[in-house]
Amino acid sequence: MRVVADTDLCQGHQMCQAEAPTVFGFDEAADHVVLLEEHPDEALRDAVRTAVKYCPAMALSMED
Repeated sequence: MRVVADTDLCQGHQMCQAEAPTVFGFDEAADHVVLLEEHPDEALRDAVRTAVKYCPAMALSMED
C-alpha cells in the first residue's frame, strides 16, 4: 500500500494524525500534513483507510 497526501488540498484539520499517528505528521509552519510513512505496514491499513475516508479536505488517498 502507498499513501498519498495532496498538501495543496490539506486544510490542517489533523484528523489523519488521530487515526494513524505513525503514518501522518503535521508541519505547523506550512499548516499541512506530512507523510511519516509513505508505505506503511499492512497492519495499519484500516487506520489509514479511516484517515483517508474522514479527511475533510479529501487530501489523502491510498494506492495498492
